[in-house]
Amino acid sequence: MLRITDDIVIQDWELTEQFVRASGPGGQNVNKVSSAVELRFEAERSPSLPDPVKRRLRRLAGRRWTKDGAVVIQVSEERSQARNREIARERLAALVQQALVAPKRRIPTKVSANQKRKRVEAKKARAEVKEKRGWDR
Repeated sequence: MLRITDDIVIQDWELTEQFVRASGPGGQNVNKVSSAVELRFEAERSPSLPDPVKRRLRRLAGRRWTKDGAVVIQVSEERSQARNREIARERLAALVQQALVAPKRRIPTKVSANQKRKRVEAKKARAEVKEKRGWDR
């Protein structure tokens, strides 16, 4: 069970972990131990996430979102399988936490009449300066 907030808890049946051999540091240990973790969260089928959160999660997950609606997180940073597993769960929790925050609606603003007037006056003044630069006068 992975607790995101007081209201949202991801159950164990929604998570699938697969351990694979990692590349990178670890010496001969890399060839023997499956320390990299691939954490799969069935987000689309999750009853604990509301629909708007699922939509935001899909957008935030990007390439990590699969066609069947799952988020896949791969971690192979540490030599320890347990530590990689912790990191993957932390990343998933952070991603869901980020998806919980609804973006603020942008309220379009209008340019004031005074600002428009000032802009036109500045353009006229600049045009006058350029006009006075004439060659054949």
